[in-house]
Amino acid sequence: MLDYQQAVKKMDAAGQTHVLEYFDRLTAKEQADLLAQIEECDVSLIHKVMNGKSQKNLSGITPIEVLTHTQILQRYAEFENAGLEAIRQNKAAALLLAGGQGSRLGVEHSKGMVDIGISRELFIFECLFNNIFEVTKKAGCWIPFCIMTSNKNKNKISAFLKSKNYFGYNPECIYLFDQDMWPDVDFNGKYLMSSKSSIALSPNGNGSWFESMLKQEFYSELRSQGVEWVNVFAIENVLQKIADPVFIGATIKGGFYCGAKVVTKAFPEEKIGVMCKRDGKPAIVEYYEMTDEMNNSRDAKGDLLYNYGVILNYLFNLSRMDDSITAGMPIHSAKKKIETINAQGLPYTPETENGYKPERLALDMVEIIGNCLPFEVMRDKEFAPIKNKKGVDSIETARELLKRNGIDI
Repeated sequence: MLDYQQAVKKMDAAGQTHVLEYFDRLTAKEQADLLAQIEECDVSLIHKVMNGKSQKNLSGITPIEVLTHTQILQRYAEFENAGLEAIRQNKAAALLLAGGQGSRLGVEHSKGMVDIGISRELFIFECLFNNIFEVTKKAGCWIPFCIMTSNKNKNKISAFLKSKNYFGYNPECIYLFDQDMWPDVDFNGKYLMSSKSSIALSPNGNGSWFESMLKQEFYSELRSQGVEWVNVFAIENVLQKIADPVFIGATIKGGFYCGAKVVTKAFPEEKIGVMCKRDGKPAIVEYYEMTDEMNNSRDAKGDLLYNYGVILNYLFNLSRMDDSITAGMPIHSAKKKIETINAQGLPYTPETENGYKPERLALDMVEIIGNCLPFEVMRDKEFAPIKNKKGVDSIETARELLKRNGIDI
């Protein structure tokens, strides 16, 4: 355990001594908690965070060919059979990214706990469990269902799922685990404090799933049981297929080490990460990095050259994942409004962005692995994201898509 003098030395070397400003006015427990936080802090991240502010790097970017929906339909049975066989051999697991809060929906708990039903209760978590049930019924077996939470929401998620009896899923096949937390910094690279006794921490991005999963006892258990593939997906898309055997089968049959589900862009400037190539390898360019020329370039047929957006539904082969994957991933620094304390040490909620939340993104894994199948799905069948309270990609739009797909809400 770090003592006070050691903490001062560590923070002084990093230019962060302000985190100990109120130390002598804290309770013994608060002091111990703060020292433990400081011990955990990787101060080398500060430089990476300050250099991780989004900068366009579009050199070597070219369009990519995808496995189109039409091509998939032509080999549907072949792909599905291969995927179902892999699932029955316990080679596939599902991993839900649920570390964030639903603040944009006006709630202070996990987005998965939001009820989007009209005539009945229908929670976002419930939609996702219903989606994986479609596969377990077809395969005739349970699929390991991992849920990455954070220390901000794990207890609430665990209690919620238990209260709902896991929506009928086998609890022995559900694995909750926390993703790592990283300190938030202000625009000068100084740690923000959430209180006099605590550094402000945030979940470190969806790209941390592998690093966080490696630390769990159940990871070795799953590997020993034969799990080779993990379908990593976001919490907000209530219409997505989970552990989709057609997706799994196509990736395996094609000899790929990872796969990414994509949809045709609704319009050139749609705010969605774009699948492409960088220096000949599959890569994903964020929508805010795309130039107007790239957004509007078309081929001889009049189709957009950069026409396919990712929906944060990936398939990764665990045999290709190791520490080098995480080590090679960049740190992204997202400008955010971060609750902190003011000069008087009182709680302060900013009205505008006041710092950076550092994170790793799963999309960077695609480029590092260098071998990925872009797999096209129909957006009105598999893409109903809930990101906003109203308007585009909201509860309202998701409800309409659910009803259009025959789901009772």
